[in-house]
Amino acid sequence: MKTLVLANQKGGVGKSAIGTQLAYYLAKLGARVLYVDLDHQRNSSNALTRSKRVAVAPFTVSAVFSGTAGDLPEGAFVLVPGDVLSSDLDQQPAKHNEALNGFVRFLGANSEKFDFAIIDTNPNPDIRYAIGLLASNYLLSPVDLTQEAIEGIGEVLNHRKYGLNKIKATLNKNLTLVGILLNKVEATPFQKANMAQLAAAYQKLLIPVDGKPGTFAMVPKRSAIAEAQAEGLPIFAMPKTKTAARDAWAEIKPVFDTIINRMGGWNGA
Repeated sequence: MKTLVLANQKGGVGKSAIGTQLAYYLAKLGARVLYVDLDHQRNSSNALTRSKRVAVAPFTVSAVFSGTAGDLPEGAFVLVPGDVLSSDLDQQPAKHNEALNGFVRFLGANSEKFDFAIIDTNPNPDIRYAIGLLASNYLLSPVDLTQEAIEGIGEVLNHRKYGLNKIKATLNKNLTLVGILLNKVEATPFQKANMAQLAAAYQKLLIPVDGKPGTFAMVPKRSAIAEAQAEGLPIFAMPKTKTAARDAWAEIKPVFDTIINRMGGWNGA
């Protein structure tokens, strides 16, 4: 089972939308997908539950942390929803090792049932965020082109406790950065200037596409994406009368194919 964590220490960059839509796509390709929501805001959980395309576990992520989770429901696409209680974990340091061990054991016990696990994290760098990075093989960091988000990339990489570089060097040497994914991109002078700044500072971490120098994977800002999330639908399953959804999916699919390929690919991709 390949385990992908979506992480960024700034909220509002679109992690949940990227995570859920990628999960829908992997399921469409025939992959068996486990989705785990570590965020107490439950954006992924709510969207996926509305979709009725997933089997929802009868327990939440807090039960996984405590080691009291039961069996997952049968199905090729399963969700372990987030909960508000998980946000208290950071203030309970005596439970941190138990939570990490419980999470790792849970993934290990279900690794033969799924091809991919996608883990959505909360934006604040706490123990839940750390557990997501410690338990995963791959990291994808969506970022929008605001100054705050660009500055936040440094924290994703070099946070004194939970930065990628520290975790990879000491606790999870198998964690591979898929890349920084540009999200909610608009063709405005402000964003173009921020894009130039981002490329200058982090070009090697952006996701190249088409083998063209200076061309990076990006998801444009489209109303169809927000509509799909609100309705609990994959973008590719939006009503065929919605041209905007078709156009959005035509832009997003190649990006998802690139991400999947950077994780070693999938037979159906």
